[in-house]
Amino acid sequence: MLIPILWLTLGLLLLIKGADWLVDGATALAKKFNISDLAIGLTIVAFGTSAPELVVNVMGSIEGHHEIVFANIIGSNNFNLLVILGISGLITPLVVQSSTVWKEIPLSLFAAILLFFLANDFWAPDTFTVSRMDGAVFLLLFAGFLFYVYKQLSSDSAEVEAPEKSYSQLKIWSFITLGLTGLVLGGRFVVNNAIEIATILGVSEKIIGLTIIAAGTSLPELATSIVAAMQKNVDIAVGNIVGSNIFNIFLILGVSSLVKPIHYNQSFNSEMYLLGGGTLLLFIGMFTGQKKKLDRWEAALLLILFWGYTGYLVAGEL
Repeated sequence: MLIPILWLTLGLLLLIKGADWLVDGATALAKKFNISDLAIGLTIVAFGTSAPELVVNVMGSIEGHHEIVFANIIGSNNFNLLVILGISGLITPLVVQSSTVWKEIPLSLFAAILLFFLANDFWAPDTFTVSRMDGAVFLLLFAGFLFYVYKQLSSDSAEVEAPEKSYSQLKIWSFITLGLTGLVLGGRFVVNNAIEIATILGVSEKIIGLTIIAAGTSLPELATSIVAAMQKNVDIAVGNIVGSNIFNIFLILGVSSLVKPIHYNQSFNSEMYLLGGGTLLLFIGMFTGQKKKLDRWEAALLLILFWGYTGYLVAGEL
């Protein structure tokens, strides 16, 4: 039991560090070609923070571990929404921009609802599969989301800053190679050892995916949002989470289902209700207490909701 836990931990560390190396190398390479900070932020940095989920899901899809694929996406989104926003909101009340209230949060809710309907295949009973066609729809919506963000930032004359790099070509490609290697090895370690731990404990892949894997692959978002909240940079704290949840469904699940159609276990509907309800609660929270602000008591409510549901979920497996 100890060995699989150590390998799983190593896998999560490799995923996080691999993403970090990949972002550093790719950002430095982009700067050498005079690619703007905005383009770097919207592509390389955004991809880097979601790379752990992407690698775990693609490997899970290829190897036919469909419960891990859905558990990672739905579990990560719930962890992002309820835990990371909850902790960030306890650190400091989160003032939210109007565009986030009226556009990004509703879009995040739409993504969850769309996933629910496509996965349950209401128009084709007993199928319960996210098909390649569904994946293409997700990726098309993701492209639209990127275009929206680009236009939004351009209209606000905002610029996403990326750190200046003066690395040599050798160092740049070493970072990129190490990053990709870390992601691939880390993803394999996480998937294989999570399955082994689930087997030893006699619990389902779903539970391991919703808890250990989901929390582990969300660590980059956790670190980013907590640091942003401590520095009172609430736009990053909130935008990071809402954007990541949209990213996870539209991009990561889109790519995963294009690789191989993914069978959906309807037992995940409970987690989908939690995700939809939590997102709706966040939206309603923008109009209770101080408007367009996630107050500390609302953040605490998100955390209570998560830990209450997780306790119920784990208790049901014991």
